[in-house]
Amino acid sequence: MQPSSLDALADALADADTIAAVATAPGRGALALVRLSGPAAFEVAARVLAPWPLVPRVATLCVARDPRTGERLDRPLATAYPGPRSYTGEDVVELSTHGGHVAPAAVLAALVAAGARVALPGEFTRRAVLAGKLDLAQAEAVGDLIDARSQAMRRAALAQLDGGLSRRVTALRDRVLDVEALIAYDIDFPEEDDGPVPRARVAAALGAARDAVDGLLRTAPAGELVRDGALVVIAGPPNAGKSSLFNALAGEARAIVTEVPGTTRDALEALLDVPGDGPNGSARWPLRLVDTAGLRETADRVERAGIERSEQWVARAHAVLACGETTADVAATMAHVAPLTAAPVLGVWTKADLRGAPDDAPNDVPDDAPLAVSAETGEGLTALVDAVVRAVAARHGGVPAADEPVVTRARHRRALEEARAELDAFAAAWDDDGLPAPVAAVHLRAAAGALEEIIGAVDVEEVLGRVFASFCVGK
Repeated sequence: MQPSSLDALADALADADTIAAVATAPGRGALALVRLSGPAAFEVAARVLAPWPLVPRVATLCVARDPRTGERLDRPLATAYPGPRSYTGEDVVELSTHGGHVAPAAVLAALVAAGARVALPGEFTRRAVLAGKLDLAQAEAVGDLIDARSQAMRRAALAQLDGGLSRRVTALRDRVLDVEALIAYDIDFPEEDDGPVPRARVAAALGAARDAVDGLLRTAPAGELVRDGALVVIAGPPNAGKSSLFNALAGEARAIVTEVPGTTRDALEALLDVPGDGPNGSARWPLRLVDTAGLRETADRVERAGIERSEQWVARAHAVLACGETTADVAATMAHVAPLTAAPVLGVWTKADLRGAPDDAPNDVPDDAPLAVSAETGEGLTALVDAVVRAVAARHGGVPAADEPVVTRARHRRALEEARAELDAFAAAWDDDGLPAPVAAVHLRAAAGALEEIIGAVDVEEVLGRVFASFCVGK
């Protein structure tokens, strides 16, 4: 943040309310965490807790009482964190109460009665940003870590929380400012003995800045897969074993498996968090499996709607598993879906367990057929997942290293694209010599501003509102 912004924010924090919230999810559990933060946090806590005051950063067994009636509510472990050495930069008290619905709610109500107010979603982390404890990208990583549904997203969020993305964006901003400094020198000191700044020097600095922005932008497709998972659509005719394969890969009975064609009328989804085979298990995508309605000609309007929905899923896929009971079925499915998608299509014979059964086995499938799987025995499932991961990685430039910053949020991607467009606009004006240098330099300032918005280095109240609206209360 700019120093002037920090001063204003410090003044705002000094006048801030004292807030409280239950920071753990509601429901049955051994413990719950109640947080209290603000300029009057210790005064509020003193009206509810005994003993008080507490030794800073030492958990102490206390009695929590209703400040109005004196009724004993719970016996929490309380820890005081004097500001600025706390999560929010303010005085903070954390209470480990008994779990469940009633005990934490009663303690929270007592804190509110003693002078606090209930926190808004994300307000604790928002205060941490305003106090300079985190930048905006790191704050978003807190939310991403809480919402992570896969190991890949957890690793990416931790790397972002450690400041990896922030350092990368700051370096990009510095490159843009280097170009801006050259232009400013040329504007402010045109008569210096060294003469005007050589245009080649400006062009080289601009090229380095654009290349750096492009490098981070190229991680956005991979970041999307890390965040949401690679969309893997299971397609094929009715009774091709799609739902059985989906259930086997998902590890639970998520789809109805019957002998009646057309059972799956709409898509079912499951996220497959695939263990990695690289250092720290990092070299894998999470896979977002989708089981779709059987592809066939039908006069049933409801089933037809399901089939059209299946084709829409295929069009959006990162990989398609074209399933069939025989090689002819697999070939027919591949021919059906190939024109609908730009994603790799992998043929899958779903009845490997029937190999060699004289009455039921499709004799036209050879023993060494690739991607032969069985939902019944588990045969070929690991090889199938490996093939899907390789196909997706080949199309999207490989799986990013565990410590490589990646762009996982649409907000970051838009800001980078805006910065790149402003750099292009400056380049066009500079190359054509069509605008005076002070006017052309406006594009450089806009590019730097777009990058600053990612980490919250400017006063962006509207951006803060959008970011923290999705946070859970108590964080």
